[in-house]
Amino acid sequence: MDISIIIVNYRSWKPLLKCLESILSADKANILFEVIVVDNFSDDGQFDFYQNKFKNVVFVQNDTNSGFANGCNLGAKRAKGKYFLFLNPDTIISPNTIDVLYTTSKKHPEIGILSCLLKDKNNRHFNQQNIFPSLFQIFGIGRFLYRKTKTSFNGDEELFYPDWVSGAAIFISKHRFEKVNGWNEDYWLYFEDVEICKKISQQNGKITVTRNTTILHEHGGSSRNDFETEHISKTEVLISKHVYVNNNFSALSKVPAHLFLIIFTLIEKSFLTILSLFLFSNIKLKTNRHILKNLCDYYFNAIKKQTWLSKQSVNYQK
Repeated sequence: MDISIIIVNYRSWKPLLKCLESILSADKANILFEVIVVDNFSDDGQFDFYQNKFKNVVFVQNDTNSGFANGCNLGAKRAKGKYFLFLNPDTIISPNTIDVLYTTSKKHPEIGILSCLLKDKNNRHFNQQNIFPSLFQIFGIGRFLYRKTKTSFNGDEELFYPDWVSGAAIFISKHRFEKVNGWNEDYWLYFEDVEICKKISQQNGKITVTRNTTILHEHGGSSRNDFETEHISKTEVLISKHVYVNNNFSALSKVPAHLFLIIFTLIEKSFLTILSLFLFSNIKLKTNRHILKNLCDYYFNAIKKQTWLSKQSVNYQK
């Protein structure tokens, strides 16, 4: 088996349908591949229908919604391929995507993780010029200023080399994947892609993006499909920042990074929550009330349990 395509799904059946159809109709040449869908306990009655509809796809039912990293690792344990392609269910690959990723990786053994251009339904490209978070770049303004001074992504070369790429589309050899012990299950959602890229980089694997193929990505389609899921997902972005800081920052920078995150996040969410009381019909502002409550619960628990992990993480000690 050349490639195992691994997709983690949670109640994203309609986007998944399009994703699977694009995979099964893609140009494959002489490439032998399998498709594995791990369902993170959607528990909505759709699993059996899709399992019967796609007989050539391996469906694995997780017994809990244990997060993206855990779902990917579960799929990898079932995989037979020499290479793994991790895809979000809300992606649609181009006809040449599988061939381009496979041949590029074979041609360039120095590549540790390979991705490609990502665009949304309005044909706008997502940023793949990502830098690793640091004390001064973990906030939006710092990242913006840093990108303005970094020019290594410019040009029309076939390949370019960011620090990390989105987990929406990650192509990696089984050997390299196992060498870094797969995805870190400290994370329930978000920043697990940043960390696996950092681990691969530390082992001299290049994080690479090819311009020779493009994947359509309906960003948020798999994680923000209702109001409750949206505010939980947005809370987890902030929680995962703390997990990343704790796992990857130096001893000297951890404390100020955590403090800055707490202070600026609580100020921002408190302001938006107060604003929502006057503009109560604005759904986005209303979301911030729930995020603020979730964060207060999280910070209280972090002090009580002495851990930055989300309660959703499979590594969280109850």
